Amino acid sequence: MELHVALQKSFGAFSLDVSFTVRGERIGVFGPSGSGKSTLVSLLAGLQQPDNGIIRLDGELLYDSHDATNIPPEQRRIGIVFQHPYLFPHMSVKGNLLYGYKRSAPANRRIDFDSLVAVLQLDHLLSRGVHNLSGGEKQRVAIGRTVLSSPRLLLMDEPLSALDDTLKFQIIDYLKAASEAFRIPYLFISHSLLEMRIMADRVLAASAGRIEAQTTTEDLARSRMGLSPVGYINLLQLAHPRKVDGMSAYAWGGTELLISADGDHPESLFELSSKDIILIKQHPDAISARNLLDCTVSGTFRSGGKVGVELACGDGRLVAEVVQQAACELGIEIGSRLFAAIKASAFRRLG
Repeated sequence: MELHVALQKSFGAFSLDVSFTVRGERIGVFGPSGSGKSTLVSLLAGLQQPDNGIIRLDGELLYDSHDATNIPPEQRRIGIVFQHPYLFPHMSVKGNLLYGYKRSAPANRRIDFDSLVAVLQLDHLLSRGVHNLSGGEKQRVAIGRTVLSSPRLLLMDEPLSALDDTLKFQIIDYLKAASEAFRIPYLFISHSLLEMRIMADRVLAASAGRIEAQTTTEDLARSRMGLSPVGYINLLQLAHPRKVDGMSAYAWGGTELLISADGDHPESLFELSSKDIILIKQHPDAISARNLLDCTVSGTFRSGGKVGVELACGDGRLVAEVVQQAACELGIEIGSRLFAAIKASAFRRLG
């Protein structure tokens, strides 16, 4: 997917002025509330008209103020998943799912209904009314309805912000499964850096109606480490735990990580803040932290007055953070040997 945008739109005191070309299948638009993310979504989908500018998707001109080109929303084949499901209350789950399918041109119907139902695990819900669904089930139906319209681009406008953490990470799995199964590129809009890390490869950073940068999600996370109260978040996909003294032991990087979270799930995604990794120069005689990893410094970076320390721990990789004085005292440089101490309680299971 290639999207070229150069648009201006004013609403009273707010002004959107963006210009970018982005290529890829998993693109994020990141920024705080009021930065213009949802306005951009509306303009791309054709729900609002820009004051002037141009929108080109995969070489096709969708909008151009100079020659009065303005392809109607129903012809752009751009689907939207909103923060709220907005299901039709008088229709069953199946009726909602088929709504977009029936209104797309037969030549564009490339997604099989049964395959979509299987990917989103909706088979047992098809005959239900939407009032008899949980919040997560409603959002899955909304995703399915949009995907069945066979869009060539999917816009996800804060689709997780109304869900609690448990549902949020369940829905993330369904979003990723649907986009991958049916090869639909997307723009994922969110103010959550963690959601960006999971859902996107490249990201457009928005602020005050402008796109300030286009970068990778990894570089964005590193640049914000020293400014964030949670630091840099290490994401670890761990599987097949075994019980050890009331904790869960997961194989990782050629060693084991001891985690106090329950090990009832065969596979889990965990987050670990860079702030929760204590670096030690020499092996301690005893320590209360249940994880002590023998690591080599593979790189460093600066962020907001802090030093990010890239650690190679066997086959595993982590990022820790220290203040400059600590970096000097520890003699941190590429190739240095350090021990990383991590409490078992520092890991948080996401999904």
